[in-house]
Amino acid sequence: MDPLVCQLVPVDVVRPLRHSVLRTGRPFSTCIWDGDDLPDTRHFAACSGDEVVGIATLLHRPHAAAPGAGAWQLRGMATDPQHQGRGIGAALLAFLLDHCHRRDGGTVVWCNARVGASGFYRRHGFEIVGDEFVIPEIGPHYVMRRRLASDA
Repeated sequence: MDPLVCQLVPVDVVRPLRHSVLRTGRPFSTCIWDGDDLPDTRHFAACSGDEVVGIATLLHRPHAAAPGAGAWQLRGMATDPQHQGRGIGAALLAFLLDHCHRRDGGTVVWCNARVGASGFYRRHGFEIVGDEFVIPEIGPHYVMRRRLASDA
């Protein structure tokens, strides 16, 4: 595998992997989400050569578990199944958390994490906030958050 490069990308770069990993078997339109085109939404990709092997999106969006102007929602994080287990998700998460905090003034990042991914997020400093819930047609999730500010 070529060296991994994490970077900001246009939304069209994240949608194919978002569709193939997170919306398998469903119409492509299900991977076009509200908020994707907002001016302060950030899309990230981990690339190996010309291949996109990991993706994620950050939206400037408060939540009951993460109130305030510095709250960002992490959505659509995925790694190409052929490249999982190689640290791509960890590298991409570290890159986007640093970007969120340093460039965009983020103090907390939250997500609706699939139950199966909650261990990954816990290993990277996220905590579960509240009870398990189900997103129809997707499955069980937890709200998870990670504080970024050093004084939090």
